[in-house]
Amino acid sequence: MYKCKYPRLFSPVVVAGTTFRNRIFGSPTGTSYLTSRHFPLAETFAYYERKARGGAASVCVGDAVIAPDARMNNGHIALNDPLSYNSLAYLADAITRHGAVASIELSHSGSHSHTSAAAGAQLYGPMEYTTESGYRVLPMTDEQIMKVVGQYANAAALAKRAGFGMVTIHGGHGWLLTEFMSPVTNQRADKWGGSAENRSRFAVEVCRAVRKAVGPDFPIEMRISGSECNPGGYGIDEGVAIARQLDGELDIIHVSAGSHEIWDVFTVTHPDMFLPDGVNVQYAAEIKKHVKNSLVATVGALSDPALMEEIIASGQADIVEVARGLIADPDLPRKARAGREAEIDKCMRCLSCFTSLMTKGQFICAVNPVIGREVENKWEIQPAVKKKVLVAGGGVAGMESALTAARRGHEVILAEKSGRLGGVLRCEDDVSFKKNLSAFLDNQAAALKKAGVDIRLNTPVTPELARELAPDVIIAAVGARPVKPNIPGIDGKNVFGAEDVYLNPDLAGESAVILGGGLVGAELAIHLARLGKKASIVEMQDALSDGGNMLHGLAIRLELARRNVAVHLSARALEITRAGVLLETPDGKTTCEADSVIYAVGQRALSEDAETLRFLAPEFHRIGDCLAPKNITEATRVSYNIARDIGMA
Repeated sequence: MYKCKYPRLFSPVVVAGTTFRNRIFGSPTGTSYLTSRHFPLAETFAYYERKARGGAASVCVGDAVIAPDARMNNGHIALNDPLSYNSLAYLADAITRHGAVASIELSHSGSHSHTSAAAGAQLYGPMEYTTESGYRVLPMTDEQIMKVVGQYANAAALAKRAGFGMVTIHGGHGWLLTEFMSPVTNQRADKWGGSAENRSRFAVEVCRAVRKAVGPDFPIEMRISGSECNPGGYGIDEGVAIARQLDGELDIIHVSAGSHEIWDVFTVTHPDMFLPDGVNVQYAAEIKKHVKNSLVATVGALSDPALMEEIIASGQADIVEVARGLIADPDLPRKARAGREAEIDKCMRCLSCFTSLMTKGQFICAVNPVIGREVENKWEIQPAVKKKVLVAGGGVAGMESALTAARRGHEVILAEKSGRLGGVLRCEDDVSFKKNLSAFLDNQAAALKKAGVDIRLNTPVTPELARELAPDVIIAAVGARPVKPNIPGIDGKNVFGAEDVYLNPDLAGESAVILGGGLVGAELAIHLARLGKKASIVEMQDALSDGGNMLHGLAIRLELARRNVAVHLSARALEITRAGVLLETPDGKTTCEADSVIYAVGQRALSEDAETLRFLAPEFHRIGDCLAPKNITEATRVSYNIARDIGMA
């Protein structure tokens, strides 16, 4: 007999007369899939609709600007333009027809409206200053403030007419309303500055104007930063004072943290993998103690339904908001409700999604190959001509391709030379900040069995085996192996590969020098530092490599600094000795002493192994690291699509 494991999480909540089906809200995320006039496209509709189909109670469309001079980048929907109405109505319908409440985020970037400034607009904020980009910011007058208040109201009214069932006012993360709330950026001496009441006055006026525009029976939410989480910003005491001013002026106080305009706390606002689950819940919990008339929502590093249930049950918040968790697995609510929480692909917090959005204008995800491609995956494609598919290698790429092919109806054999699925990444199973990666690999392995894949462990795919099985398709995903650098002393007893130390950290001793400042080496240094060991990194280039993921690279640099990991850049290892490594640096030769030396200088694709299989089946694909060592995101994305194409013609 079915029994819901998370009854509080899946209890409805009524807000301003609107019933939300559970307490999991899709937190606002923006998208760059827009027309040249900044109206939503089919890709926009499908992206948000997919979250609604997954069972979230509310889905919020992020980054909709309320004024023509409020744009930070070109990925902001033009909520200020009445001609956006038709596309907005379609967008709202795409969400609401699946039972979710459609919300939209009313935004003004304030002095960070860089795109508007580049187009000739004058920037305004609480006070006069010059931005790092050289733009002059002027202080807003009373008339300008009230004009913007009216623009918020007009935008909210347009959203309601278009069919949105809630609006979310962006009052956090360093943008216009936050600039006025913060005693650091607002040092005005008039009624808009000084006390917490005065600094919150702008936001309160916005709430009142929006309420008048949408009426009493329409939910209004505002996102605020409970703390700016940096020495130059305000702390939770100010966050509580701001929340008190907003209490009762709106229905939901959505408590976030930090500022995405300050790089040092960007990965607090958008928690990285080095921070604990629910890291920012503390701010919502404190604010909830002090407000009486508004519900409180929390956000940040939430993908575990058990943790979400505890947050609601303990009274730390009334609502949990999920952003990247619903990018990694839009079906998170549906799976948790059905008791299938073990099947949830939890966000690894690798920040691939955000980096791709900022650099390419599109979402990608390390564990969800469909994200950003919802339109082409929305409907069933033509049935595949059934093929016999042999997949060589059970790492990330091999598992994804085998699973996708099986779900398309093919007969799939997956052969892995080791005794366990997951590939080389299994060496990181005991790394605390990689727990969601290990869970993902476990989920993939379980899904393969459920899909009926013929899994053959301890079975390398040789040409002889391929000839015996006579498959129609061979997918070579045999991986890569670490490069062992040619340095005097590399074969010493105190020298190890990164994979060996991941599996057995005791090999590192009490101190270690890591040769290589890529992701493998840098993450290993963090892992060892967390275990209480002293770690140093030696990198020949003048900067650590982020592997193409600049935000994860930022998180790594911040964590290395927090853990006091020494980083030697533009340094070359001349010789390894029992005492450590002799280095050549820009300042001359020096010895970096340590108990052990660990090399993490790159991977060599096992291309020769893969190529022995090329002409043993009518169709052949070489994927993953054996083609070119890259990352999990790329392996998942390419493997999914190649396997999806099998049998199409």
